[in-house]
Amino acid sequence: MVKAVLSAVLVLAVISSTIAKYIPKTGKRIPQTLSRGWGDQLIWAQTYEEALYWSRSRNKPLMVIFHLEDCPHSQALKKVFSENNEIQKTLDEDFVVLNLMYETTDKHLSPDGQYVPRILFVDPSMTVRADINGRYSNRMYAYETGDISLLITNMQTAKKLLKSEL
Repeated sequence: MVKAVLSAVLVLAVISSTIAKYIPKTGKRIPQTLSRGWGDQLIWAQTYEEALYWSRSRNKPLMVIFHLEDCPHSQALKKVFSENNEIQKTLDEDFVVLNLMYETTDKHLSPDGQYVPRILFVDPSMTVRADINGRYSNRMYAYETGDISLLITNMQTAKKLLKSEL
């Protein structure tokens, strides 16, 4: 009888320890997705190589977003970017998207330096569109929260160039 009770207690202890969820000291963690908050409903490429493949096979331009989680400028742009329905709809229908928190080995993606946030466009022929840039001369591919209309215009330019040049 004692053995049966001890066995039952041991089984309950093992089951409760496996069912219990780990909660970090800093609080509950939100699961990370490839969107990293830039548009959860979009399908994001996982790597630059995968994004280039998708761009070429689907004949869609690629938008590459370089950012950092702890950068206040990246966070501010991400908030406005993810809440803008026109950007999200255009990206969903007409672009391959990739966001990176690290630099790639392709030096064409940092034509004027490595800074964040930085957004570049690549056409399906794998050509980085250095001619589609933001409004700053010292950080040509930087966008701030007030530059959303320029970003939308640049997205439309990337789509038009795709149809007229390829």
